[in-house]
Amino acid sequence: MIDSISIRKMAMLCLPCIAMTACSDSNDNPGSDNGDENVNGKYVFATTVSASSGSTPVLLTGSSLDQGNISTLNNGLKNDGATQWVFHKNYLYGLTYNQGNAGTTHSYILNANGEIIDRKVDYSITRFSSYGTYNDDIITMSTGNGPTQFADSKGYLPKTLLITYIDVINQTTRKNDTSSGAYSMENFLGNGEYVTLAGAEQSGAKLYCGVVPMGLSQYGNESGSWIRPGFEHLLHTESGGSGSGAYNAGELVGTQYPDECWIAIYDNENMLNPTLAKTTKISSPCGRYRSQYYQSVWKADNGDIYVFSSSYSKTMTDPLQRTSLPAGVCRIPAGKTQFDDYYCNIEEQTPGKNRSFMRCWHAGENYFLMQMYDRSLTEKGFAATELAIFDATNKKLTYVTGLPQNVSSIGKTVYAEDNCVYIPVNVENERPAIYRIGTADAVATRGVEIEAAEINGFGYMTPQE
Repeated sequence: MIDSISIRKMAMLCLPCIAMTACSDSNDNPGSDNGDENVNGKYVFATTVSASSGSTPVLLTGSSLDQGNISTLNNGLKNDGATQWVFHKNYLYGLTYNQGNAGTTHSYILNANGEIIDRKVDYSITRFSSYGTYNDDIITMSTGNGPTQFADSKGYLPKTLLITYIDVINQTTRKNDTSSGAYSMENFLGNGEYVTLAGAEQSGAKLYCGVVPMGLSQYGNESGSWIRPGFEHLLHTESGGSGSGAYNAGELVGTQYPDECWIAIYDNENMLNPTLAKTTKISSPCGRYRSQYYQSVWKADNGDIYVFSSSYSKTMTDPLQRTSLPAGVCRIPAGKTQFDDYYCNIEEQTPGKNRSFMRCWHAGENYFLMQMYDRSLTEKGFAATELAIFDATNKKLTYVTGLPQNVSSIGKTVYAEDNCVYIPVNVENERPAIYRIGTADAVATRGVEIEAAEINGFGYMTPQE
């Protein structure tokens, strides 16, 4: 399992990367030379501050990522915290995930005085396992039970895609209409299994989502005809497990096809009638921790879609459900809907030639930042506290140097500009800081320090009305 101490300290954030030209200090705010200080933006940091009375989530603001120290003294907005901090269109949303229930989401803006303020409109969103953005919307997704009118003879419900759209500008939400059955995720790939989606990456009008096969549901397996020969022992005869590992009698949990990668390409955010792209060079296109599926489908600056697989199914208990494929990356060229012949084996460039990654992000141009595991997924106790830069043009993985030795967790936010990518690094017995990493040399430099226990997310915002 993933090191629980390291992972509990991380919070999620999705932030679009900015095109880069040259790596340099960001001592001044982007756009600060416009002559009007009232429209200057600020960096916003979602932090956890510890005191004798306990821990408090606080949103802080600052003017630099590369230097200085940010204190909570006369600075900051207390809040309820969030599972995922998402910056989109100069708005900050704190998505809250509650197991089995709806979560309360808050949003924030930067006012004309450079202060972060609550927009006072709360949202209840459906339980989600992944998220992304499209135009003005933040999209949260999960696969759950469909409408009761589609129940089978035993009362089993089909697994269905459940979507919440949050319009960040108009502060409204809407859900997809599942009443017609059009959003069924059963037999999505033609092999009887149901699927869920990991991430949502917009390129032009299209939306690219990683497809994660989940196995056979009670509904999908009613006839028993979809079980592959030799896989019969994987069918559960009684219910058990707990949390994200819970299962029901009559289910076959986990895919019977671990050596495939599928991408669903939608024409728009309605997410209906996708074009399916398949490759057998890599496994499922996502990173994972418990019930969360991390996006690993990213658009490069030239529009090419790079699809990364961590080969996480190597952690499956049964050998038949473990992929034989190493962690790697393939590509869908800009404007296309199928994979080309691009392929890179990421594992063979790691120590021992057997390590994978937990998450990845676009870092500008054809560079990607990778959060690497410290050992093979087939070993116990692996943790993701190392970083690497992947140069997709040259198919080269370079481990980042310059990080502290006592890293407790890596943040889940990236911000890219001027041939650098920035990310929070939390450390044991020290204050956390933002680190700047050059994409060309993979060298990390300690930047602004935050007087807090943790940095849970950060991004750049400009004032809004």
